[in-house]
Amino acid sequence: MQAKKRYLILSSAGVCLILLFYLQGPSSRRSPNQGDDPRPHWPSFSDPLQAFIPWDQTQTEDYNVRTSPRHRRDDNSGSYKCRMDSCFDFSLCKKNGFKVYVYPQQKGEKMSESYQNILSSIEGSRFFTSDPGQACLFVLNLDTLDRDQLSPQYVHNLKTKIQNLNLWNNGRNHLIFNLYSGTWPDYTEDLGFDIGQAMLAKASISTENFRPRFDISIPLFSKDHPRTGGERGYLKYNTIPPFRKYMLVFKGKRYLTGIGSDTRNALYHVHNAEDVVLLTTCKHGKDWQKHKDARCDKDNAEYDRYDYKEMLHNSTFCLVPRGRRLGSFRFLEALQAACVPVMLSNGWELPFSEIIDWRTAAVIGDERLLLQ
Repeated sequence: MQAKKRYLILSSAGVCLILLFYLQGPSSRRSPNQGDDPRPHWPSFSDPLQAFIPWDQTQTEDYNVRTSPRHRRDDNSGSYKCRMDSCFDFSLCKKNGFKVYVYPQQKGEKMSESYQNILSSIEGSRFFTSDPGQACLFVLNLDTLDRDQLSPQYVHNLKTKIQNLNLWNNGRNHLIFNLYSGTWPDYTEDLGFDIGQAMLAKASISTENFRPRFDISIPLFSKDHPRTGGERGYLKYNTIPPFRKYMLVFKGKRYLTGIGSDTRNALYHVHNAEDVVLLTTCKHGKDWQKHKDARCDKDNAEYDRYDYKEMLHNSTFCLVPRGRRLGSFRFLEALQAACVPVMLSNGWELPFSEIIDWRTAAVIGDERLLLQ
């Protein structure tokens, strides 16, 4: 009798183990070579191309990624579903290869210097074609870089102007560039027109709105950014990171109210005026004195004592906190100065993140945990 009980118990335990094994699924059954590394697989040139999978085959892993809340747009155009295999017509590229067409500039349309530089760079490249019939990719002649309604660079009636373009085709095979979107007080990522099936090369794009393998996250750059080349970086010695005077620096605006103010308002708690120099000023915007607080005068005086370039080139780490938007000029400045960026901008899809593993080149922190 006791032997039967032992066999019954062993049999029950065996069945439970088998069920547990299959219920856990393949993700828990790692091979010994996989280890516990949670990092995504970064593609290399030796990786084979993925097989073509139509976007409407809903049982694929890629579909689950693109329709997850992290990558879903709250619009009715279906543009959040866009990938190269669903919103890009590769047949246009087969005959003449990769050729880029820039719409001719229209008389009376204002255009920023930065956008002129972008178009000039394309027109001067070997990929440019003046024949739309040979083009694989189309770039607008309408300046979409600054979509802040309070900006002097803002182009009005853009929605109508784009819809009237005879080659628009709901944005298919088009690439749109944008540096600034939204306006006071919430600075949303809305561009003020429906991008349709166009790809978006955008600064300060969030992980929520970024469409993987379709959009491009670009860094925020100033109007003085060189079209090609530019100054050399400032890494003068082979020690990486180089030994420098400061450990961590930042110099920039302090927002007294509204979005982006929390992180920068807290920097003075970390500033010690020795190896950690974090400087902010309230003195920006036409109404700053109306909102000034008890710290403003002291902060402004401390801010004026330091030379930004000297700090930047003599620090091991450079803080890159979010501004009103997720991106900041400080990102490119830190990289050129061979200063390790310390990112504090929750939800920012970092520039060219799909081909650059920024965790090997930057410190990425949670802006809510600054004081920890």
